[in-house]
Amino acid sequence: MEKRRKLFCEYGPICYEISLCKENLKRTCKDRLQHNRFAKERSETPLPYIWKSHMSMMLRPLLGVDMQLQQNKVQNLRIAAAKIDGVVLEPGDTFSFWSLVGRPTRKKGYLDGMVISGGRPGRGVAGGLCQLANLVHYMVLHTPMKVTELHHHSDALFPDAGRRVPFGTGTSIVYKNCDYRFQNTTPYPVQVRAFIKDGMLMGEIRSAKPLTERYRLKEEDHHYTKEKDGYYRNSRVYQIVSDPNGNEIHKNLILKNHSKVMFDPDLIPQKELRI
Repeated sequence: MEKRRKLFCEYGPICYEISLCKENLKRTCKDRLQHNRFAKERSETPLPYIWKSHMSMMLRPLLGVDMQLQQNKVQNLRIAAAKIDGVVLEPGDTFSFWSLVGRPTRKKGYLDGMVISGGRPGRGVAGGLCQLANLVHYMVLHTPMKVTELHHHSDALFPDAGRRVPFGTGTSIVYKNCDYRFQNTTPYPVQVRAFIKDGMLMGEIRSAKPLTERYRLKEEDHHYTKEKDGYYRNSRVYQIVSDPNGNEIHKNLILKNHSKVMFDPDLIPQKELRI
C-alpha cells in the first residue's frame, strides 16, 4: 500500500499554526465577499418576550475525563458567554459564534479544557466552549429561525448520564472555520442571552413580539446496532411545530443519527441493542 503523503500542517506545531492562519484568512475573505451581516450590537435591556429558555449543567462527570478540565471549562464558559449575552439580531442578521467570541487564547484568560480530537477526548486551550454553542443551537431549534452553519459531532463519545435533550443536537466548533451560525429570518428583532447562575449555564432567546407557534424536539427509534467496524447509536430527531392550542402543524426531520460508539460497549443498555 502506498504511504500517504504528509500534509504541510502535520510537520509540526509551527506548520500547523501557519496552515491555521491561512484557513482563517480564507474564511474572513469568504465572509466579506458574501457580504454576511453579522450581529454585533448588544443591549443590557432584555427584550420583553421569551421565545425559549434553557439551562445546562457545567460540571458533569464524564468517564475518563480529568475533573479539573471540567472546572476549567466553567472559567472558559464565563468569558465566552459574556461576549454573547445581550446580542440583538435585527431581521436578516446572522449570529456567528466566533464573530462574537473571537479567538480564545490564554492571554484572554482561557484555560485548558476538554476538546475532541480524532474522535477522542483530550485537552486544549478554551476546551468546553461547545457547550455554549450547543445551548444556543438547542434554543434556536425551538424557533422559526434558520440554522446556516452547523457541524455535527460524528461519534457517540460517552454513555448517557441524565441526558435531557435528544442525542446529536449539539454542534462542534473550532476557531474559526467550524463556526455555529443562524439567521434571524423573522420580521422581529431577536436577542440572545447567555450567562452563568447557580452553577448552571443559562440561555434565553427573546424578541419584541411573542412567538405564536410552539416548538419542541422529539427523538424517535433510538437504539444501538452492532456493525462490522463496531457499535453505532441510531435515532431520528424531529422538530414538532404546533399551534397555540397544541395541534401539530409540522413534523420536520432535522437529524438522522448514525454515530459510532467510542465508549466501552459494555455500557450500552442491552434493551437498547439491536443485533
